[in-house]
Amino acid sequence: MDSNDQIFAFVLMPFDTAFNDIYKLGIKEPATTLGILAERVDEQMFQEGILERIYRQIELADLVVADMTGQNPNVFYEVGYAHAKGKLCVLLTQSTEDIPFDLKHHRHIVYGSSIGLLRTLLTEEMAWAKAQIDTIRSSRIKVSFKETSGLLEKSKFVAWGTVEFKVDLHNETTNTSAEIDAIYFYSKKGWTLYQDGKDCPMTDSDVPDFPVRHFLAPPVRRLNKKSWAQLKFSAKRVLAFATEGEEFKDSYRLTGRTLVRLVTTEGNFDYEFPLDVAVDEIPF
Repeated sequence: MDSNDQIFAFVLMPFDTAFNDIYKLGIKEPATTLGILAERVDEQMFQEGILERIYRQIELADLVVADMTGQNPNVFYEVGYAHAKGKLCVLLTQSTEDIPFDLKHHRHIVYGSSIGLLRTLLTEEMAWAKAQIDTIRSSRIKVSFKETSGLLEKSKFVAWGTVEFKVDLHNETTNTSAEIDAIYFYSKKGWTLYQDGKDCPMTDSDVPDFPVRHFLAPPVRRLNKKSWAQLKFSAKRVLAFATEGEEFKDSYRLTGRTLVRLVTTEGNFDYEFPLDVAVDEIPF
């Protein structure tokens, strides 16, 4: 997609008149203000079946906005399809109970019964999403995390976890990407990164909210059109110290955010991701 093309947000929500004002006032209007085209399938003209149309629009969308209120099974299934396609998703709900536990680390908005609150919060989220999409278009590189696993190890006094990361770099355009000079992984303090069996250099961060940045060698210098590469590294940190009478857990969950920066000949490009990893003695 050309960098000048309008960003397209496909909206998933129950087909119920109760959601009409939520859609028109809470979603479509703030999207239009940001220059984003937001549409539901019932606004479009098409000849194929409605399910085929929905799947096709998810594939074409830059951003998927989904209202999970009421745990509508069709919306849940369509969101699963969007996640499987690696789409940037923003989830909405009137109640936190409508967001399943395994989706809570994804970006979501709880707006209760207030369309005004939805407008405010969604404007912020879509502005963030727009910046991410502009980054992908400018760099011609889409960065996505593969599902991660964590291994828990214990000694008598310390429990620590090692997380294996796989990061896909895709160039889905018909032009060669910017040339990659370096990759930085931003994290909290306490992490040590390893790449190809060697410690990765680290230093103080230059990005607020992320105290430390780690240097990673790029898997390739540039991505040709329609090509792909994968960045692999591991991260290790202490999870707990034993104190008298205390036992270690059998599993720990690491949550938060991280940032990946591509340093290129055309500038720096930042990609922000949620982090949600289960660290177990026997990872699956």
